[in-house]
Amino acid sequence: MKNKIINITNYGNSSILIIYTGGTFGMVKDSNGFLTPFNFEKILNQIPELKHLKIKLSIISFTKPIDSSNIDIKDWIIITQIIEENYTQYNGFVILHGTDTMAYSSSMISYMLKGLNKPVIFTGAQIPIGEIRSDARENLITTLEIASLHTENIPIINEVCIYFNHVLLRGTRAHKIRSSTFAAFESENYPVLAEAGIEIEFNYQALKLYDSQAKFTLNNKLNPDVSLLKFFPGIKENVIKSILDDSDTKGIILETYGSGNIMNFEWITKILSEAINSGKTILNISQCIGGKVEQEKYETSKKLNEIGVLSGKDMNIEAAVTKMMFALGQSDDIEEIKKLLTHPIAGEMSE
Repeated sequence: MKNKIINITNYGNSSILIIYTGGTFGMVKDSNGFLTPFNFEKILNQIPELKHLKIKLSIISFTKPIDSSNIDIKDWIIITQIIEENYTQYNGFVILHGTDTMAYSSSMISYMLKGLNKPVIFTGAQIPIGEIRSDARENLITTLEIASLHTENIPIINEVCIYFNHVLLRGTRAHKIRSSTFAAFESENYPVLAEAGIEIEFNYQALKLYDSQAKFTLNNKLNPDVSLLKFFPGIKENVIKSILDDSDTKGIILETYGSGNIMNFEWITKILSEAINSGKTILNISQCIGGKVEQEKYETSKKLNEIGVLSGKDMNIEAAVTKMMFALGQSDDIEEIKKLLTHPIAGEMSE
């Protein structure tokens, strides 16, 4: 599923491993004018400016580049295993990934890499690298520069991030909100980590601090038995029951209104309560891209608190879905799962 590591430049004070998974970034036109993945080992032919970065660059590619719509748990495990196997050899890692599921991947990999003290930065492109107006060049060049920066041998970035369209975002806080402009991602509930203009301006107060005591470990125990239930006016009882009664589902994410509200119909409360009593874990996330769940603020959400629905606070949907998969993979104990879901692991929610 992965090729061997290829060195593409051999000089500089920092060493960065680029992990190419696929996506729009690496597409060029073939002789018939159709977009096809190109041999990423020849990246210098497409972006010769990389020679001038003064960074030791290496690259490893998935054998068969994947569309990010097809990303799966096995791919997250491959990416993190590459990082684990090469953690001591490189100062940082850059992951080239399709934009559609990038925020899911950056969230999950944030949870999987415990004790991370190096930059792991996702980037990609809205327009393929083979097109004249592609955003791929700027995104990759600046991502590599950010990943290589350090002060007194300590990296400036020590967490999983997404860099896109001149901004650096925390990986567990990014959310794709646009498909038609270069500004694909935003972070409504957490500050931007850096902005790249004439200079790269870091928001140091928002950055995860370097932890000299941290020991890097990979945790790839994940459980995909998760369902998503989005509420809307007029939703039918059989729709809700079909999701909550599924015997394979262990965790359910509720996408609710505003600050965590749903209809206060008795039949809904009954179905939710029965699911929790049967051993399922239910986490409440707002449909809004900004704000947080407050389950005691309104009467329509107070019942959720009483029956044991967990508040996802200010997590976004990508961080919540992947966190549920991660938490279910860590333990079969309901109380331990609840503790993991309601406390921050990788900056995905406010304290």
